[in-house]
Amino acid sequence: MASITPAGLTEEPPVAIESPETQPLLGQPSNETETEEGYVLLNLVSGTASIAQLGIWIFAALVWSNILSQPIILFTAHPLLAISGLLLQVQGILILQPTTTGPQKQRGARYHYIIQLISTFLFLAAFTVIEVNKGTHPHFVSAHGILGLLTVLFVTYQSLFGVVQYFVPGALLGSVENGKKIYKYHRWTGYVALLVLEIPTAIFGATQTGYSIAFLHIPLWAVIVAGLAVVLGAGARIRKFKLGL
Repeated sequence: MASITPAGLTEEPPVAIESPETQPLLGQPSNETETEEGYVLLNLVSGTASIAQLGIWIFAALVWSNILSQPIILFTAHPLLAISGLLLQVQGILILQPTTTGPQKQRGARYHYIIQLISTFLFLAAFTVIEVNKGTHPHFVSAHGILGLLTVLFVTYQSLFGVVQYFVPGALLGSVENGKKIYKYHRWTGYVALLVLEIPTAIFGATQTGYSIAFLHIPLWAVIVAGLAVVLGAGARIRKFKLGL
C-alpha cells in the first residue's frame, strides 16, 4: 500500500528492473518467456517468433512452388529436402528460446532434439541426392556447393554435440555439470550456423545456381528479405545470459 512521505509525496512501491544480462540480445526486455503451464508449441509463434515464421515459410513456399512447377527429376528432391531441413532448423531454435526454468527447458529440449534430428537427416538426404545427381561432374566448385558441404558438416556436428551434452554428459564429458557448462557454446554455434551457413546457402541455391537462374527465377530480393525476417525474428528473442554474456 502506498504511504505518505514527510514531504507529502506518495511513495510508490519499487519497480523491479530487469538485469541487462537477462535482456534480449536485440531490443528491449520483454515478457516473452514460457509460463510454467504454457504449452510448449506456443513458443513457435510467441513474440517475434511470428516474424521469423513469416520469413521462413515465405522462403520455403518460394522454393517449393517454383521447384514443383518444373518437371520432376532426381535433382528435384535436393532443394525440397534442403529447404525443409532449414525450415525445421528454425522451428528447433524457436521452440527452445523462451524457456527459463528446469521443467520448461526439459520440455523444450525434447521437442528441440526431435526437430533437429529430423532436420539433420533431411540435410544429409539432400546432400546425398545432389552427390548422386552430379555423378562425374565436378563437386564443390560453386559458392552454393561449398557452403552446402560446410552446412551439412556443421549441422551434423551440432546434432552430435547436442546429444552428448544433454543425454550422455556423464559418460563423455565427466559429469552433468560439465555438460551444462558448454550449453552456451552449443547455442553460439547454432546461431552462427543459421546466420553464416544455412541461410546464405539457401539464398545462393534458390537464386544463384545454374539451375535456379535458368528455370526458377526466384527474386533475389524476396529470399534476402525472408532470410532477414528469420534472423531478426529469432535474434530478438536471444537472451544474453544464455550465451554467457
